Amino acid sequence: MGSGANVFFLLMGAILVFAMHGGFAFLEVGTVRQKNQVNALVKILADFAVSVTVYFLVGYLIAYGIDFYASAADIVGDDQGLGLVKFFFLVTFAAAIPAIISGGIAERMKFVPQLVASAAIVAVAYPLIEGAVWNGNFGIQGWLADTFGNPLNDFAGSIVVHAFGGWVALGAVLQLGPRLGRYGSDGRSGMATPPSSIPWLALGSWLLCVGWFGFNVMSAQSLEAVSGLVAINSLMAMVGGILAALVVGKADPGYIHNGALAGLVAVCAGSNVMHPAGSFVVGAIAGVIFVKGFEFCQNRLKVDDVLGVWPLHGLCGAWGGIAAGIFGVTSLGGLGGVSFMSQLVGTLLGVAFAFAVGLAVYGALKAVMGLRLSVDEERRGADLSIHRVSASPEGDR
Repeated sequence: MGSGANVFFLLMGAILVFAMHGGFAFLEVGTVRQKNQVNALVKILADFAVSVTVYFLVGYLIAYGIDFYASAADIVGDDQGLGLVKFFFLVTFAAAIPAIISGGIAERMKFVPQLVASAAIVAVAYPLIEGAVWNGNFGIQGWLADTFGNPLNDFAGSIVVHAFGGWVALGAVLQLGPRLGRYGSDGRSGMATPPSSIPWLALGSWLLCVGWFGFNVMSAQSLEAVSGLVAINSLMAMVGGILAALVVGKADPGYIHNGALAGLVAVCAGSNVMHPAGSFVVGAIAGVIFVKGFEFCQNRLKVDDVLGVWPLHGLCGAWGGIAAGIFGVTSLGGLGGVSFMSQLVGTLLGVAFAFAVGLAVYGALKAVMGLRLSVDEERRGADLSIHRVSASPEGDR
């Protein structure tokens, strides 16, 4: 198969994953209050630009030992620029981390500190875990293989992308604190605001679902390695998540549309080794984890994670990492080549690192720059306070 075919294949994957960032944006737009919708759109786009810049300058070098400090002829090479398209594909994954975090810290985070946090995470923290899992850096994969028989199998990023983003977001949300009036002065009462626009929320979910097939299937990174098993497993996990959230969430539209995403988050790790029936079960369990995890986070822990990114990405991503070691084994119809203990230990190491990153990065920014909008700014809304325009400017006249 020629280099040109692989360039086109991976380029299509990069474009699909890039389109997912529109999904992140509209999922947040539909969930937050109307006075914060412009901020949601701007954050995702600005974070993407910052992420690409710092990943190009620093992050890709840390993860893969590859830089772009050479002439255009040298970096294109003799493979029609396949290495450059690989960068494009992988940077869309890296930029998903700030997009995930954005939903947790919505409606009360300052703009500039969030951009600084995104730069630090994508330039340094994310490439460390990405390189460790996908490039064998630091010998962790070798240690897991020597100790438990197989390395961590995280084909499309249940741990590297989703669990990492979700657990960083939890650290950020804990440093930031809840929105004004969310739990009241007694810590129990308060107002839980409904989504501002179910249609926008649904559009965000649909965009993410469509793009996810580029996220998962094109993680093969070449036509020679692509597998239809990854596609059907992604599909089955998605519908499993939808149906479980439909039942457990009592037909709540927010739960249903996020249930699809929960299934897709969970299947990423083992989509290359699990049986489609196993993927359906993994997705269904993820749908339950999201619904119950969201309720537990909001109502019991009193953690104001606006879009539920910790249960959706953090918990479902961790479940996906572990599930690959259960449903990927041959006795349950999988292809094998996975170890439950490697999946468990690798997952725990990943989430511990991510949570520490979230606490450290946002804790440092809190001490140096401050994280929150002022009380007046938060009440006015991030749209007018930061961007000086609302989602419906004609209504401001």
